[in-house]
Amino acid sequence: MLFSDLAGFTSLVERMPPTEVVGFMNRYLTAMTEVVEAQGGYVDKYVGDAVIAVFGAPLDDDRHAAQAVGAALACQERLAVLRPELGVDLRMRIGVNTGPMLIGNIGSERRFNYTVMGDAVNLAARLETANKELGTEILVSAATREACGGAFAFREVGTISVKGREEPVTVFTPSRQTASSD
Repeated sequence: MLFSDLAGFTSLVERMPPTEVVGFMNRYLTAMTEVVEAQGGYVDKYVGDAVIAVFGAPLDDDRHAAQAVGAALACQERLAVLRPELGVDLRMRIGVNTGPMLIGNIGSERRFNYTVMGDAVNLAARLETANKELGTEILVSAATREACGGAFAFREVGTISVKGREEPVTVFTPSRQTASSD
């Protein structure tokens, strides 16, 4: 699971006319979707400026954790290219987590969406928001770090308390280097 959100988006759009916001968001969301799909994931949904993406489903893929981390890094790289084009200094926060989740058609008797649910999904969302207090751009769980199998180098950021969890969570931030190139 990958959750991303733009820092300062609300204050940015309050100064823009709605038609300009739509053009801006279409450009941004298109770029992020291209990155997610190029890394083997799919966008589950957009919630305003947030992008929620799934890896390793609907078909199982043993590389899903590395694909999600690769997408997180590539999204940051793409955003750096987009900044001058969009004319704003945007920053993005991303949370990535790996774990069991339910994926399928979920909703009410009259309306449902193909989506994901579960504790692993919730933790990915919490990691995205934890970036704000930790001053990081990408946070991944220990489960994701382990599942990447050395595809990336990671720096331990620390252990955080996460709302709704009894045990603290150790979080890491990735880099493009491989673990063996340290």
